[in-house]
Amino acid sequence: MNDSGLKSMQIMGLQFWRVQLFFEPGTKSDLFALKNNKTVGETNLDRRYASLAAVINARYPDSINVALGVFLQERKLAGDQVYLRFLNSYGDKTYCRFYFQDGGWLNRRGLYCYVVNGSITYVGQSKDSFRKRINQGYGNISPKNCCLDGQATNCHLNSFITDHKNEVELYLCELNDPITIDRMEKSLIKTYQPSWNIALK
Repeated sequence: MNDSGLKSMQIMGLQFWRVQLFFEPGTKSDLFALKNNKTVGETNLDRRYASLAAVINARYPDSINVALGVFLQERKLAGDQVYLRFLNSYGDKTYCRFYFQDGGWLNRRGLYCYVVNGSITYVGQSKDSFRKRINQGYGNISPKNCCLDGQATNCHLNSFITDHKNEVELYLCELNDPITIDRMEKSLIKTYQPSWNIALK
């Protein structure tokens, strides 16, 4: 838990307010290994994995009916890089579970930014609630998020936050007009060039 920094700050005429982030103890690695709701064969029926089907059927015929997560973990432990082909670019990172509890902000929407050691490192928008974007999205990576059909951005941003748990702060700005949200997000990113935004491109 980090309780330092400003309570609010003005950025390009917008008022951002800091909300307290809470982190559950520990981190999670090999989260993809828990993706066991489908077998390898069932996964390869999805169009996003179709290009893998021939390779998997030829090289691992005995694994077609194995749960996907079990198969991926076995391949990783064996030093077989084929497991990475089932994951998005950030699906094999280390993650943490984090959230905020400020009831006044949970159901609002608008812009948010992560700040590390006083520098804006990421700017994003939430046209849904901040609860959905922060607590249920970035802060709670699921095994599916790690896969090709998951949320690569969620994985990457969470991994950054995991590496900076002791320094990161979250600031929120309420905006309700979708056009304004889009315009101001683009302006903030263009002006501040946040390092995490750039790394995600």
